[in-house]
Amino acid sequence: MQTAPKAPATASGVRSTAQGKDVTSLMQILDSDLNGKNLLQAQRNATLKQLKPFTRKVEDAGPLLTKEGIRILSRHGFDGGPSVASREALRCLANIFLLDAKTRQIFVDMEFAEKAVERLKNDNRDDEFLVSRILFLMTYDTTLNFDGLFEHHQLSETINRNIAHHSNFYSGSERSKESSPSTLDILALSETLKLLFNLSQYYPHHSPALAPSLPHILNILCRLELPSPALQSPVNYLINALLNLDVVNTTDSEHPTSNPFFPSCDPKCNVERLIDILGNTVRSYNHHEEELERITPPLISLLRKIFDSAPTQIKAYMETRLLPSDEERSQALGRSDSLASYLLRLSTSPVAPNLRETISQLLFDLSDRDATTFVRNVGYGFASGFLMTHDFLMPEAALRGEDLGEKVTTVDGKEINPVTGQRRDMEPEVEGPEMTEEEKEREAERLFVLFERLKATGVVNVQNPVGQAIQEGRFEELD
Repeated sequence: MQTAPKAPATASGVRSTAQGKDVTSLMQILDSDLNGKNLLQAQRNATLKQLKPFTRKVEDAGPLLTKEGIRILSRHGFDGGPSVASREALRCLANIFLLDAKTRQIFVDMEFAEKAVERLKNDNRDDEFLVSRILFLMTYDTTLNFDGLFEHHQLSETINRNIAHHSNFYSGSERSKESSPSTLDILALSETLKLLFNLSQYYPHHSPALAPSLPHILNILCRLELPSPALQSPVNYLINALLNLDVVNTTDSEHPTSNPFFPSCDPKCNVERLIDILGNTVRSYNHHEEELERITPPLISLLRKIFDSAPTQIKAYMETRLLPSDEERSQALGRSDSLASYLLRLSTSPVAPNLRETISQLLFDLSDRDATTFVRNVGYGFASGFLMTHDFLMPEAALRGEDLGEKVTTVDGKEINPVTGQRRDMEPEVEGPEMTEEEKEREAERLFVLFERLKATGVVNVQNPVGQAIQEGRFEELD
């Protein structure tokens, strides 16, 4: 039997084989060094640095993705004290764990996670950045139980201490006008915040132990210079970290009546900052609703969480900033350049379902979770989809704008169109020829059908005005 000829080796195949030999050779040198310490510090640093380029692509990593590869790098990373070489090894590990999820379980099985948490206690931003990223990746696709790390290795205290360190930079007593955090500072903070969020998400029973970080997160959020657009690293991670912490009932043990989210010196400062970030974001990504769908829902969810238990004056402030003002009612709601109008337009976005839902939920919360108040605040045009989706009954009077007293008038007593939210006295006059009798009849028939369909849904208990007119004898037969 004639065998098929072997395909000729390609240039990339030759290069891949050569790279595999290079990696194997470097790993043998490092393994031998673990046993005999036969490398000088500079040689060890250089050898580990030569490995790093091979950790960026699966096809290059080869032996690094095996148990032996993880063992050698983990021992170089954690067995000795902090050093340049150990951090080079940690960089390789962080890249490998991102590259191949299966390698994370190898790390866990070899019980290096405990050593990682101990290294995190070192007050060094390189160590904070690298170890926090490694531990963050361990929250995915591994059997690692972080309970033991909380209980026996002071994980929460270490995270709180690292965040407090970053907060100190933004404190007035230590920050100079010329200084700004380094790139490494921001990267380390971001990785710590990502780790905090995942731990509070997957281990909610340990969230109270992370609550001491709340005032420090708020301090950083309020004092850092916002990037543009605002909702990017580290701002997005600061907001995410707040989601699972008790932003309302957290108090200082020495001052039990205080609340870091609503400080007595300026109770609205944190809410104001969050709303400013929201305004900056929706304007920066105007007409890019898919991007807003990706980044904005956590911020809106946080605002809902705050509003739910905020003091009365904070609720009033949020309503003022996020709901349409009386001045906007000179035209149909949603047409101005205010933040409220941006939110209304996004609440009906066809391409951003999660964003659409979270915004509608926020506006409904701001309306006391009352359907009539909701219609009054945003207009039936914006409210109807949400109300029907969530099976909220719509009072008949709200749709007709009748019998609601002050709820359908602005401050100066002018009536509001319940569908558009515009003041009646500022609605444009309809131009054009009057309808013929036949056109009026066809329009009446169309409205009759629409109202009957709406009534059949059970969502709106409203009498069909066309049917009512027929019963009252206000329709005539045409010859």
